[in-house]
Amino acid sequence: MAKILTIAKLWLFLLFVKGGSFFILTTKFKESVACDKINLKLQAAKNEGEIFMQVNEFDYYERIGNWNFDDIKCVTVRHTDWEFYDVIRAHTNATSNCLDLGTGGGEKVLEFYPEVGMVTATDFSSEMIKTANENLKKHPGKRVKFAQMDNLNMKVPNNSFDLISARHTVIHAKQIYDALVPGGVLVIEGVDQKDCWEMKELFGRGQAFNDPISIAEKDYQDLVDAGFSKIERVEILEDEYYETEDDLMALLLKAPILDDFSEFDNSDFEHKAMIEKDLFDEYVRRFKSDKGILLKRVLYGIVATK
Repeated sequence: MAKILTIAKLWLFLLFVKGGSFFILTTKFKESVACDKINLKLQAAKNEGEIFMQVNEFDYYERIGNWNFDDIKCVTVRHTDWEFYDVIRAHTNATSNCLDLGTGGGEKVLEFYPEVGMVTATDFSSEMIKTANENLKKHPGKRVKFAQMDNLNMKVPNNSFDLISARHTVIHAKQIYDALVPGGVLVIEGVDQKDCWEMKELFGRGQAFNDPISIAEKDYQDLVDAGFSKIERVEILEDEYYETEDDLMALLLKAPILDDFSEFDNSDFEHKAMIEKDLFDEYVRRFKSDKGILLKRVLYGIVATK
């Protein structure tokens, strides 16, 4: 029988007992999740105090249809004067034809995208697009249409978009170049290698932890090779303060921050939230203040012109 977990009414407690010590991890889900349908594999390590949660990333989000972090209580302090949707607004007008890649459930594009002629917002996951179309009903009159598409196999006409936006998603530089009109603009915001570096160093692993160059540098070089005439890149620094340990744990269980995979070869990627309680507690001890639990974020922004 499917066990339904609903955030509004139920917390999921993962309990691992070793040698008389209790290691408790908690997280919360906004959406209802049928546990026997998401292929969630939990196993307690025999010799270490840890919970190992292994989920196939695409399968997981394809089934729950959600990549929204609004439930997690966090205050963000930005130290860099660069904001993704402000940059888009500066390069568009009321007639612009735009393409948004990796739109997820559409929450951001519906709330923050400027008023333009049309936004075609795409995601690889059909379940995400279903969620996006449901969210669209809350925004009548918004000139946005959602469609399923693989960012690495773009099915769009050449020379058709005035602006293409890509936030926290993979890109194919040459296909984007071909899809833009002459003088068209690409706007990217991504997570850089040094993101959450203090946590990655403490755990000894994480997203792009061992990559030889940063994903920002790789994107930049790919855009040069694709033929973009002007490319501007900026490092974006943010401090995030999580209200409670549960909020930070919820982020780590949902996002691939501590997943030890390469940004350049992630064909075997599986979402693995392996959270050692002693290391987690040590991180909280070091970075907890009256503002909350600090997580130092390092992002990158790119504006490229065809």
